Amino acid sequence: METTNYTLMHKNTPVAEIVLKDVTCMIEKIGEIYSAEHLPVGVRIKNGVVNRQELNEWWRDRAMPMQRFKIRDILYEMNVRTTRLFLPDCNGLCLVDAYWIKPENSDLSWDKINFHKNAFSEDFGRILFGEMPPSLAESFCSPDVTTEGCLKKRWEILDGKRFLIKAGEPPYHQQPFNEVIASMIMKRLGISHIPYTLVWRYGEPFCACENFVTPESELVSAYHVMKIRRKPNHHNDYMHYVALCKENGLSDIEHALDEMIVTDYLIANQDRHFNNFGILRNPDTLEWISSAPIFDSGSSLGYCNPAENLLNTMICKPFKRTHIEQLKLVTSFDWIEFDKLSGVEKEISEFLAEEKTLMFIDSKRRAAIADFVGERIKLLEKHALNS
Repeated sequence: METTNYTLMHKNTPVAEIVLKDVTCMIEKIGEIYSAEHLPVGVRIKNGVVNRQELNEWWRDRAMPMQRFKIRDILYEMNVRTTRLFLPDCNGLCLVDAYWIKPENSDLSWDKINFHKNAFSEDFGRILFGEMPPSLAESFCSPDVTTEGCLKKRWEILDGKRFLIKAGEPPYHQQPFNEVIASMIMKRLGISHIPYTLVWRYGEPFCACENFVTPESELVSAYHVMKIRRKPNHHNDYMHYVALCKENGLSDIEHALDEMIVTDYLIANQDRHFNNFGILRNPDTLEWISSAPIFDSGSSLGYCNPAENLLNTMICKPFKRTHIEQLKLVTSFDWIEFDKLSGVEKEISEFLAEEKTLMFIDSKRRAAIADFVGERIKLLEKHALNS
């Protein structure tokens, strides 16, 4: 079986020699370790030996998921088995961390190829959005290859800045609207978050957000944080995550989680899984900087339910199965200035009342969404007073 040799790099730091199987693009062998401390968070090393299964899991998850909207049809047309096979085309680069793979005997450097400072191909993004057939693609050197999530999305460079453009899903295409509504609420409460704006393409709603990761920072998901070591039997997931963050210098992690849990309660977020929140780290010094700002809140407000049963399914993640149970994890509500939420229902209703929006969010659905947020605010205030 044919293989190709690479050096796993962390920005300008060589981490380890790896050998990839050409047919699967999985790690066949790990060679010399140059800088064990720069291995991806959660990949363990014991007696000088890297856990290849954990490194392979990290590498596998780096590729665009096979559940991405229409990706299987695209791969079939291209006669490609898996999205991992595109990883070498972009040297494994993404826009949320500083890892990449350097081919053997290559003179490539981080400064020459990173997507923060260098242009990237738009071909894959155009294919994902149905703007061009795969046969016309000239390059797959793009952060679209390494972007997580199942919804249709792509990276674009607008006025020199990197923006992620993300769609909703039928029948209501509500996720982009929800991202903007969540931004409204968090802005009022002074919560650290990524602001989303609504954009229209092909007569459909999309949301856009600027990349919040810089060349001097990288996102480490809560999932990988929690893999640093096994969870003690006397700890639940919340306690385990908090303990690991505090050990690495994030003394205010509980307040950051308070803000996330409160936000998710207000919008009934159904999908705050361990891969869409986390921490920011300096890729050069490995210092943990802070909790990451809140992002990816679209799967909320009954996004896939009929208006009459908008909040019929109250799925909750990541720490508890219900939002009210998860709310009990909040250490303090003193930071919430409820008067700043006054009038948010009207703001939401007006935002959803635009003519183009009515094709997706009718007046009945608009009223149900605004009323729900208003009711949730009242319940939260009552809960805070009784805590």
